Parts: sequence; structure tokens; C-alpha cells
Amino acid sequence: MPDHNYLYSFNYDYHLHEICKLESRQIFSSEIKDKLLFSNIQVDPSISAFIKNRLDIISSSKDFNDLLETIKGKDLRLNGFNVEYISLNGDTTDRSERRKKIKAIGYCIYGYPEFKAPSVTYATCQYAGLWYFGILTKHENDWYKHKKKPHSFSNSIDMEIAKTLVSIASKGDKTNTLLDACCGVGTVLLEACCAGFSIAGCDISPKAAKYSRLNLAHYQYNARVYCTDIEDHPITYDAAIIDLPYNIYAVSDEETTRNIIHSSAKLASRLVIVSIIDIQSVIEEAGLKIHDSCSVVKKGKSTFTRKVWVCEKETSTLLGD
Repeated sequence: MPDHNYLYSFNYDYHLHEICKLESRQIFSSEIKDKLLFSNIQVDPSISAFIKNRLDIISSSKDFNDLLETIKGKDLRLNGFNVEYISLNGDTTDRSERRKKIKAIGYCIYGYPEFKAPSVTYATCQYAGLWYFGILTKHENDWYKHKKKPHSFSNSIDMEIAKTLVSIASKGDKTNTLLDACCGVGTVLLEACCAGFSIAGCDISPKAAKYSRLNLAHYQYNARVYCTDIEDHPITYDAAIIDLPYNIYAVSDEETTRNIIHSSAKLASRLVIVSIIDIQSVIEEAGLKIHDSCSVVKKGKSTFTRKVWVCEKETSTLLGD
């Protein structure tokens, strides 16, 4: 039997490599290598902007023919299955050979295949001298529809980063409740709702709150959006996401930044903060410990770097609340 239950494969643009690794550390307590990761932690691939597939490993072997014998021994019987080949980083197997291996596995399963809408998709792949076989769960890309949301700000965070902030804040656990403390037009809210997370938004700007509600309604999501100062927000959450304001619609000076972070720390024990300036001292003043961080470069008409901070309350602060 393999040492791990799951094999995840990843895909990302080079400028998002660091935040992808941060997400991996926060969800799996391990970093990706060669754009893949073995783990015993099960998460839905669609919560991440970067996870392509999850293979629930059934068996593995150094020899492909031995793998076939193992599959036969499983006595798999069902109709409507399909078999795919996962080409991992570094795999040089050509297309014709991949097809042969898919076909060989198909003959080991009793039942009629279904290629267009399979009830179960099996898959095989090889990595580091081992062949793997299991059940494949693919990333659903229905969140791409948010690219055409009705309302946006020019400096809103990218969809990929918004989606990643949600997965980092929640650690991939959909039972955790989330708050987007400066929700703007709702970029983070849309990604959280689409992935099945429980989230609410808060923004002091009536214009931002209005656009956020309109965007949510456009996709028929029902997350609550509060137009209020975060200092006055009465509800607590498991984690909060803060994309500190910095554009022409909302500017965050030192006092505003301190108020947002300190107030959010009273509402959630875990904070994921995005900033274009160094805010380490403000984070520590709020009784938070920085557990992890990374930098993300935004390229476009203007190029700048965002810092993503993963923070949690100190034990002493929690005991004093």
C-alpha cells in the first residue's frame, strides 16, 4: 500500500508560485514539489486556484504489469466508468503509450465504460519510479465566470489570489466561518461562495457595499454584506481576510490600518492580511503572531508587490479575551 492516501497535482503561473506554496503549507503543512504533493489530508481541488486534480490512491507498484494484476485483484465492477492518464511533471511517456496503458487498465475493470459523462473516473500516473492507480477528482472551473462580474475596481485583487486567500484563511475546512473585513466589490466573497464556504463581507464604503451586493446577486449567492466600520461589527468568525484598502476609492492611512487590524483581531482568532506596505509592527501590536507570509507581484498598467501575512492570536491574548 502507498504511504499516502492522496496525490494532488498543481498548475500555476510563475508569478503565483510563492502564494501557491503558502497555500500548500497552510492546508497540507507541506510544500509542493514538482507541481505535486502527496498527503493524507483530503480537500476538494476546486477550493484552490492551483490544484488540478486529486487522485485517491488505490494501489501503487514499481512495475506497471504488477499494477494491472493488483487492479484485477480488486475485482472492480461498475458501469459508466472512465480511465485517464495523468501526466505529471517530468513524465515523458508519449501519447500512444499512454493510450495503451489506459486501455490495459480498462480491461481490468468489469463493466461498460462511459467517456462523456462517467460516474467514476479512474486514473493512472507515474512518479519517482512508481506507478499509481486510483479515483480521480478534477478541479471544477465554474468560478471563471466571475471574470465577467458586473462591477469591479481597477485595483481589485485577482480572482486567483482571492480564491487562495479563502483557502488559506479556512485551511481548506468548509466548516470554518469567514469574514472579508474590507470586502470592496466582493471579489473574495464570490470565490468563497462558489467554493461552498460560509462567508460574510464588511465595508465602510456604501458604494463598495452596494457593488458587492450586486455582484453577489448577479450569481445568486446569498452572503451577507454589512456596510459598517469593522470596529462596530458585532459578529465573530473563525477567520478573517483583510485586503487593506489602497486605491482611489478607499485609502488606508496608518490609523485606519491599525483600526482595521485591531478590530478584526477581536472578531477572529486567525487573520490573513494583504498589504502593499510593511505592517509587521501593527500586526504584533494587535496581539497577533505571524505564522507565515509571502510576496505576490501584480503586473499590469502599474506593477507593485503585495505581501500576504498569515496571523493568529497569541495564546495569552486568547486567554485574556
